[in-house]
Amino acid sequence: MLESTKSENILNYYGAYPCPVCRHGEITPLPLMEAMGCNFCRHIFTANEEQQTLSMADSQLSLTWYWTGQSWKGVPREGTEGKLVYGIAATIFVFLPTLIVSLAAYFFPPIPNSPLSWLPMVWSIVTFFAHLSCIIWLVIEYYQFPVVMYFRAIFRRFSMIWR
Repeated sequence: MLESTKSENILNYYGAYPCPVCRHGEITPLPLMEAMGCNFCRHIFTANEEQQTLSMADSQLSLTWYWTGQSWKGVPREGTEGKLVYGIAATIFVFLPTLIVSLAAYFFPPIPNSPLSWLPMVWSIVTFFAHLSCIIWLVIEYYQFPVVMYFRAIFRRFSMIWR
């Protein structure tokens, strides 16, 4: 009994584990390969049994996780010193155009009770969400987050409930 518990806490190529990327699928060994694949998001991983780590093989990023026995924990990546700079640049990209459009609407207001007097406020809101959606899209592309598959899984769950 003690021996089976100990073997469950060890990462090996023959086990099945939850996917660290989508958290919905299960990682299982791929036939005739020294790799593992998720049955939900279809990412391919390589395992290092000595270090108990799992690396994403089908990405340009060096995303790595280590197995704690029950879940995956992310390994800090090298070269992430620029995260603060990217965060500041993303914040400026979202708020600066919104500020410019909002200030223009404030200093040059439309004629009251005109048919398009609502347009400057709506234009400011659209500017904010357009720039925010660009940043969200870049983050999703960078981390290769399977958004469409999440929506499919949620739709499947709700369709089973409604039947």
